[in-house]
Amino acid sequence: MNLIRPFTGLRPAPGRAADVIAPPYDVLNTDEARVRAAGKPWSFLHISKPEIDLPAGTDPYSAAVYAKGRENFRKMLDAGVLRRDPGPYYYVYRLVMGAHQQTGIVAAASVPDYDTNRIRKHEFTRPDKEDDRVRQIEALNAQTGPVFLTYRRSSAVDTIIDEIARAAPEVDVTADDGVRHTQWVMRDRRQIDAITAAFDAMPCLYIADGHHRSAAASRVAAVRRAANPMHAGNEAYNYFLSVIFPDNQMQILGYNRVVKDLNGLEREEFLQKIANAFNVKPESAAVKPGRTGEFGLYLKGRWHRLNIKSERIPANDPVKRLDVSLLQDNLMTPLFGIGDPRRDRRIDFVGGIRGLKELERRVDSGEMACAFSLFPTSIADMMAVADAGQVMPPKSTWFEPKLADGLVSHVLD
Repeated sequence: MNLIRPFTGLRPAPGRAADVIAPPYDVLNTDEARVRAAGKPWSFLHISKPEIDLPAGTDPYSAAVYAKGRENFRKMLDAGVLRRDPGPYYYVYRLVMGAHQQTGIVAAASVPDYDTNRIRKHEFTRPDKEDDRVRQIEALNAQTGPVFLTYRRSSAVDTIIDEIARAAPEVDVTADDGVRHTQWVMRDRRQIDAITAAFDAMPCLYIADGHHRSAAASRVAAVRRAANPMHAGNEAYNYFLSVIFPDNQMQILGYNRVVKDLNGLEREEFLQKIANAFNVKPESAAVKPGRTGEFGLYLKGRWHRLNIKSERIPANDPVKRLDVSLLQDNLMTPLFGIGDPRRDRRIDFVGGIRGLKELERRVDSGEMACAFSLFPTSIADMMAVADAGQVMPPKSTWFEPKLADGLVSHVLD
């Protein structure tokens, strides 16, 4: 069984991609999705967030929502807005956001290799979120949200992608957030076979984003495998929709934190306690950390630069050495009493795409007491955690740009 394989993609009809593509389902809430889809009857948000077409207040996990998604999906198929390709292909996908560009392969990735950890994970999943994705896959009989994978750069793959990308693309669309999405179709059998072989030679792939989607695909495959007495291993349910980028092109932004109160401490007392683990320096401008172990603190209208003391950095633990862990273990837990950032309502997380001004706004408004800016986790650190079979702390990575939903879907027929 191959690590990845080509598949017969379901894509927007020629000239319809701009009408269809949408942000991933999990980066917008229902109200935001409703606004983004207004006046766009073919937006993929009608499939990925179908509660926008039901009365306000509808439970997004109700059976009616999944039924509405199936109905909207069928409408797009019947109207010819979405069409199946005539054969199994790979797709070359380029994202451009400002000066950043990354180019990868859209492929079907092996569920058995996910199950045996050849496709490596670095996050825990939540059962309720897995359940949601399972129900969506079953309702549509398709995987519509790609799992974001990465691999250690391969010159063999680079060469083929470069060959394909020299031609005119079949899709070239700039979304309303300014991100450019470009797609080529790899139809040449020689190139397809070479890509398959290049990935088969790799020891592993890594999940960057999409742990719930991949876990849901595994669960769906297990159920269908058990129910199929003719199971052969080559059925579509044995694979999941993925977009795979080389590690040297990945962009991770900082994942910042804001906290509601100082846990009963006064400002000066708080700064004194921080100094036990960090070197603290007041700054006159916003602090965007420039290296690992460095943090920005915004408190009462003033920025401070924090540098973790070297003796506080564990030597050989790939998780404890992460900046998110250093901040959690040396400040969030001992000073704020925030032991479980997943559940503690006193902490919130702000993606680096929103910038430092958003941190200042939330503190200056009185909503939060202080904010912390973090240096981005590196892709090498993420891989090291996955290689060690460990998991990263919550909200460790913020990948940009985001993949588009609706550009290619994987039908489970």
